[in-house]
Amino acid sequence: MVNLSRARAHDIHTIAPLFDAYHVFYGQESNLDAARSFLSARFTDQDSVIFLAFHDDMPIGFLQLYKTFSSVSLLPYYILNDLFVKKEFRKQRVGEALLEKAKYHCRQMGYKGLALETAIDNPAQKLYEKLNWKKNTEFFHYFWSNPDLV
Repeated sequence: MVNLSRARAHDIHTIAPLFDAYHVFYGQESNLDAARSFLSARFTDQDSVIFLAFHDDMPIGFLQLYKTFSSVSLLPYYILNDLFVKKEFRKQRVGEALLEKAKYHCRQMGYKGLALETAIDNPAQKLYEKLNWKKNTEFFHYFWSNPDLV
């Protein structure tokens, strides 16, 4: 049985190992202190919403949302920036439960919707499409990298 809850600042010690594993999954070096510091800043600045997934009181996944705005529709929406489930719990509907929780939260807040970007080869695309996420085929996504930080 998977239980979901919204994370609070006192949950940093619970989220940090998952967040660190997420970074390692994406080819980054493990750095638990940096994970704690980053998460602490998110709670201090109140600029993200994090949901945790538990199995028998063990943290097994998380999802992080960031608020942004659409100038065209004049409405706020969330960017689903991070979604991670421990390898041994994948394909057990944990990711689906977290995504549904994010959709529910978005509705409760009265936000326009949720946006995400993912790697072209990410198998989670099938899950997104199953849950009525629509792939954008009308716009390109561009990103400028600050050469001072690369």
